[in-house]
Amino acid sequence: MPGEIKMPQMGESITEGTVIKWFVAPGDRIERDAPLLEISTDKVDTAIPSPASGYIAEVLVEEGETVPVDTLVCILSEEKPDPAALKRSAEAAADARDKAGSSAEAENDDKAWLSPAVRKLVRDHGLNASEIQGTGEGGRLSRKDVLNYIESRKGAPPAAGADPGNKPVSPPRGDRIEPMSLMRRKIAEHMVHSKSTSPHVSTVHEVDFTDVDEFRKKHRAEWQERGVKLTYLPFLTQAVARALKTHPDLNASLVDDKIHYKAEVNIGLAVALDNGLVVPVLHQADKLSIAEIAAGVSDLADRARSKTLKPGEVQGGTFTITNPGGWGTLIGTPIINQPQSGILCFGAVQKRVVVVPGTDSIGVRNMSYLTLTFDHRLIDGAVADQFMENIRKTIETVDCTLDK
Repeated sequence: MPGEIKMPQMGESITEGTVIKWFVAPGDRIERDAPLLEISTDKVDTAIPSPASGYIAEVLVEEGETVPVDTLVCILSEEKPDPAALKRSAEAAADARDKAGSSAEAENDDKAWLSPAVRKLVRDHGLNASEIQGTGEGGRLSRKDVLNYIESRKGAPPAAGADPGNKPVSPPRGDRIEPMSLMRRKIAEHMVHSKSTSPHVSTVHEVDFTDVDEFRKKHRAEWQERGVKLTYLPFLTQAVARALKTHPDLNASLVDDKIHYKAEVNIGLAVALDNGLVVPVLHQADKLSIAEIAAGVSDLADRARSKTLKPGEVQGGTFTITNPGGWGTLIGTPIINQPQSGILCFGAVQKRVVVVPGTDSIGVRNMSYLTLTFDHRLIDGAVADQFMENIRKTIETVDCTLDK
């Protein structure tokens, strides 16, 4: 039914979201599951579908504004709003912003008229909001307005008494300076937080994917009939899921000096985007067959790139796999996706000359380096290596069918 729509929580550690774009305006009709708005967090940029059909009675959060999770952002109505009422509502909102602006000029500390993100930016840079020209509705300041103001000041002459040694250096001709995108900034904050929270340690193991490769070749035609390409990743994902059941410390989180062991095995799969990274989650991966995992991985990756992931599909992850091997990476040491205790990097599968297992003969095998980065507060080196050996043995003695 039509009603209140709130900012969704796109991940366990997400506390706020930014409205990037509204696909509708007050008075518009929208159908259930049609795109309503696009939001951005440090987990994902995604389009949020309308939970019901109805008319847009009121938009409460403007584009570019950042608000806490569960903040009311929009109201749907079963009846089409009266145009006169919509106009009065818009005028009232504009009047409220104008009064707030006047109050801010009288008392600079009163910045209630600014969005949380803009207020923080103004405060962090020691700025006077009333000195910045706003380009939003009613002169409202956006984050872009503040960033442009900050950039313009970099080239300004130093104030009287300023130390000339601290004068900003103009960039060389041809250089380009742009503010970080919201997703890029959130990713940066998340990475710094993770490194400052967990002591990161990495261990590298070499794994033979030759038997997996033979299995793929054997079932390639069958798999193509199902419309999905059978890659190495589903086999690794299944091996990791099974190993997590045997080694629960890797499927846990350390919170307030207490270890939270997760009942479900939900594997996050890092997907590269043009402007960042998103980690959709394959839920209960330990209960899925190779066929189900492969279909799930393909579906999540496609919808991550088209920005059509649902809130539940980026929540609940207990362990993460990143797969840079597709770009030729051999070994990587990724940063842990908090509050998880580990992340696995899947290096490129390449033909290498090695000693054939169980013999003294030299042969060409399909080899890959798997790197586990783990939280040393919770995981000891021996546990991490036992976990990796479990994965290696599963991969090298592949004994499954597509539906197992």
